[in-house]
Amino acid sequence: MALALLLAGCHVNYSLSGGTIPPGAKTLSVALFEARAPLCTPQSAQAFTEGLRDLMQAQTPLDLVAREGDVQYEGTVTGYDVQPVAIQASETAAMNRLTITVSVHYTNKLEPKANTDLSLSRFADYPSTQDLSTVEEGLVRDISKQLAQDIFDRTLGNW
Repeated sequence: MALALLLAGCHVNYSLSGGTIPPGAKTLSVALFEARAPLCTPQSAQAFTEGLRDLMQAQTPLDLVAREGDVQYEGTVTGYDVQPVAIQASETAAMNRLTITVSVHYTNKLEPKANTDLSLSRFADYPSTQDLSTVEEGLVRDISKQLAQDIFDRTLGNW
């Protein structure tokens, strides 16, 4: 009888993504991130938002809803900067670096203690011989994937 009580009190929670979904959570909402950084285009903010939505749908069983999900993400793109890196002997940059910074507010309606605000940055380098406008879409997509994974890890991934 003691063994039955002991086993009844234990449970294991398995997840393919390594994340923990709040018990009872069924929905997820990701509001459109605003482009507040001076150089950030609305298209880049939209691409980041879509990347976050895609990752959350792929790594959680939650249904995406327009607003008021059990788990909610909202925020802004606060930094969008290009800086030279890998300076050569001729004092010119061999590479440039695009850095994107986002401010995220995470709301967990079922576990309010888990609510948090995050500021995260990621970057990608590209040859200085290329114009930003020609490589920007691919860079934003790559950086957005990295940022989305960081957000998942910090909010649902127990990192």
